[in-house]
Amino acid sequence: MLSDPREVLTRPSPPPDATVSYGDHPDQCADLRLPAGDGPPRPLVVVVHGGFWRAEYDRTHTGPMAAALAALGHPVAQIEYRRTGRPDGGWPHTLTDVRAGIAALPELAAAALPGRVAPVPPILVGHSAGGHLALYVAAHAPETVGGVLALAPVADLAQAYRLDLDGGAVAALLGGGPDDVPDRYATADPSKLVPMRTRTVVIHGDQDVQVPIAISRSWIAADQAAGGSATLIELSKCEHFGLIAPGSTAWPRVVEALRSLHDDLPGIDAASSTR
Repeated sequence: MLSDPREVLTRPSPPPDATVSYGDHPDQCADLRLPAGDGPPRPLVVVVHGGFWRAEYDRTHTGPMAAALAALGHPVAQIEYRRTGRPDGGWPHTLTDVRAGIAALPELAAAALPGRVAPVPPILVGHSAGGHLALYVAAHAPETVGGVLALAPVADLAQAYRLDLDGGAVAALLGGGPDDVPDRYATADPSKLVPMRTRTVVIHGDQDVQVPIAISRSWIAADQAAGGSATLIELSKCEHFGLIAPGSTAWPRVVEALRSLHDDLPGIDAASSTR
């Protein structure tokens, strides 16, 4: 465990190799990182950052994670999106931005990183609120997603609302509670969108206080009860931020799970998987 787990949020990282836009709004963009080495084209990995959908948290805090994944040979995109706390953030733009961006990014990345991005749907790696967004996109547009690695995801919005996670973060995203805007929860809450049709792995630490592990446990149970095949990896003595911190005790498990998703993609040679 890191001595100060939140240190990763301000840890510096190398600048991206390119930045592309998937829309006209300044937040409709993504930073791209060139994979290390001269290997064959590989599936794009899209990192969806967390921060409880709030404007004060942006994609820069996933820079160390994205750089580490690129060093392992993955082309990486760090997607940005409109967030709450600004007039145009929250429902529906936060969700529709990520859905549109993930659909557009493989082609944009292939053009910006020629010869390095395989023509297959991307693997989504979402942390916290970003895990929620990755599950949301995979549920609504499975054809645009090759796999989901959800790290401590906010996978049950109704439960997160009842727990008042991050002081009303879910209400800020959707505009109220489940009784106020039930149609929005029906659309946006992963607990209402099971079973998942996309290969999904969830990793969650048992010391997480930002997003309790009970949320992932209940979501996995709901998915499996509905006939889904999502799996949960529980990490002991792991808190919320170690999952996105290269060098943490949790990091090798994250890399291993990503490798498994990569190798499961049709047409991908397992010999070119993460080293």
